[in-house]
Amino acid sequence: MNPKLIQLVIMAAATATLVPSCTTNDPITRSNAAHASASQITRDSRAALASLYARNAAARSLAKGAKGIFVFPAITRAGFVFGGQAGNGVMFRNDESIVGFYQTTAASYGLQIGVQKFSYALFLMDDESVQKVNRSGGWDIGSSPSLVIVNRGMAGSLNTTNINKGTYAFFFNQQGLMAGLDLQGSKITPISPRR
Repeated sequence: MNPKLIQLVIMAAATATLVPSCTTNDPITRSNAAHASASQITRDSRAALASLYARNAAARSLAKGAKGIFVFPAITRAGFVFGGQAGNGVMFRNDESIVGFYQTTAASYGLQIGVQKFSYALFLMDDESVQKVNRSGGWDIGSSPSLVIVNRGMAGSLNTTNINKGTYAFFFNQQGLMAGLDLQGSKITPISPRR
């Protein structure tokens, strides 16, 4: 068996056992928040958002009417039957001032193997969506009925003049071996990173 593939499988299995526990407020989650730098998360999030806007006019248009914009610039997803993903990010207002810092986590089970890195942004178009985020225990975004994943074909035909409700998700900067990105099982939780 290819040594690189063996290494990938071991790394995916190790990550798959650790990341699912991040979906609750356990020591791993608190450790993640304690070791994250607010200034680095802010820089990475601003750069990721600029990258999305440069490539996607629909995202740029949605931003004008958004009540909040989540940006998670570096999500790592790994899996070997059991899988998980995690990363830190920022919620911006549409003027790009910072609302707060957050982490996103998800656990999954099924036919999956590999490691993938990607970014995603969520455009929250109404106050109700923004209020869900700071409720106790975090926001289970994958179960939101008003969540729309914007793919390349849809982005070209997205009519932003009538959009004033719901949450729109954009995936970008994908690297790695896994396919089929979604937010099923994802949870967003506020964190307090060090300055």
